[in-house]
Amino acid sequence: MLTEAEKLKARDFVTANDVVSGNQKLNMAFVANLFNTYPALDVPEDVTIQDEDIIEETREEKTYRNWMNSMGVNPYVNYLYTDLQDCLVIFQLYDMIKPGSVDWNRVVKKFVPIKIKFQKLDNCNYAVDIGKKVMNFKLVGIQGSNLLDGDKTFTLALVWQLMRAYTLAMLDKIAGQGHPIVENGIIEWTNNKLKSADKKTFINNFQDPVISDSRVICDLIDAIKPGSVQYDLLKTENTNEAKMENARYAVSIARKIGARVFALPEDIVEVKQKLVMTIFATLMIQDYQPPQVSLEQ
Repeated sequence: MLTEAEKLKARDFVTANDVVSGNQKLNMAFVANLFNTYPALDVPEDVTIQDEDIIEETREEKTYRNWMNSMGVNPYVNYLYTDLQDCLVIFQLYDMIKPGSVDWNRVVKKFVPIKIKFQKLDNCNYAVDIGKKVMNFKLVGIQGSNLLDGDKTFTLALVWQLMRAYTLAMLDKIAGQGHPIVENGIIEWTNNKLKSADKKTFINNFQDPVISDSRVICDLIDAIKPGSVQYDLLKTENTNEAKMENARYAVSIARKIGARVFALPEDIVEVKQKLVMTIFATLMIQDYQPPQVSLEQ
C-alpha cells in the first residue's frame, strides 16, 4: 500500500509498522495528505469560486500544520492563522512538550459569545506568557493580540519554536545524555556518525550548500541503517531536477527506516535551515531509539 502511495508522491508520515499497529494520529495524517493530494472529487457545476475564497498554503505552513495534526491536537488544524486564534491548540502542544507547563484553570475552553474576543485575547496573552517564561522562547515584540489577529509573521515565529522544542525534547528523552541537546550537538553527532561509517560527506551547519543534493542525508541514513540506501538511484547531475529526485528519495528512505520527517523535498533542495534541522534531528532520534520501538512509546 505504501509503495503505491509513494508512486503518487503521497507517502508521508507513516511506516508499515504504524499502519499495522493502528497508530491513529499518523494514519489520520497520512489519509488527510492523500486526500489533499488526490481528492478525486467531481468538479461542481455552476459554481463560481472567487479569488478571495482561495486560501493558498506555503510549504512551511503545511509542514507545521501536518506536524500539529500528527500530534493529535483537538480541534484539527485546517489553517494556521484562524485555527490558532484561541490558542487552545497551542496550549495542548505546550503541555505535550513540557507537561505541567499550562495551568488549565487559567485557560478559557468554552467561549461566551458577547465575551469571545476578550476571552480569546486572555488565552493568547497567557500563551505568549508561557512561551516567554516557561518555554524560554524568543518572542520579542510578540503580544497576544498578534496571535488573535492571525498575524502570519508572529504566528509562524511561535509555531516554529514549538516544533523545534518538541523535536529537541524528544531527542533529549531518547538520547538520555542528562543535558539539553541543541543544534550544534546535532551537527556534531551527524559528522561523527558519518565518520564512523567511513562516509566522506559532512556538514558545517544547516545552511551548508552540500545538503542540497541530499547525498549527505543519504549517507547518514546508510550510516544509521547500513544497506538501506541504493546509491545507484542517486543522481549526480548538478541540476534542480536531479536534486529534487534525490531529495524525494532521501525523504522516502528516512521515513522507511522510521524517522518522523515532516519537511518536504523542496526544503532540502532549497536548504531551508529550520526544516533541514528537523530532518537531521529526527534521524538522530531514530538512531538513538531501540529497535522496533515507536516514538510514541
